[in-house]
Amino acid sequence: MADFFDDLLKKIFPNREGNPPLSVKENFLLKEKDLHDLEEWNKLEESKALFALVYRNYHYKRAQINDTPEVHVFSSAYANGFALSYSPEVGTNSFSLLFLGLSRRIIALGYEQVSLDRKLEEVNEQVKETEKFYFKPPLQLPQEGELISQLYGNISLEKIRINQQPSYFKLLASVYSDRLYYDAKPFDELMDRLFERP
Repeated sequence: MADFFDDLLKKIFPNREGNPPLSVKENFLLKEKDLHDLEEWNKLEESKALFALVYRNYHYKRAQINDTPEVHVFSSAYANGFALSYSPEVGTNSFSLLFLGLSRRIIALGYEQVSLDRKLEEVNEQVKETEKFYFKPPLQLPQEGELISQLYGNISLEKIRINQQPSYFKLLASVYSDRLYYDAKPFDELMDRLFERP
């Protein structure tokens, strides 16, 4: 198996011996088929059950309880988030559709998608693929003397695959610490809104 990936790396990154590891980054657009597949998946009980399971496991993790699929929690003064490790019970397709579904739910909260890019890089002789959405609160001109709403801050949503196998995805909300902005709304409220049934 190692020979296969080594050959693949040589095809993707030729003449790499003696050179630093390479990386390629590109912007891309979602395909209509992906959005259609998401729409159909959202109608299934499977999707509702997976959203509920991840939401439950997020709260379990905060109480120091681990369950499958495993959730990891990030918490600091300026950024909060969670990561979901891939589990075979979830399935590759459902894992990708959950990731895409979260991106559409972020937009439904009033966010603007600023970018969507894909990065391929060589890490320890493996190919790491990162798909990343980046969202910002809507641009607004405040009334004189008023502060600007940042909603929950800027949100990034990344999905990681290693050698074409799903690994994890993570969502991170980073808040503005600028006196021109209202304080960000609580991250727990963001989680409630992202994981409630539409």
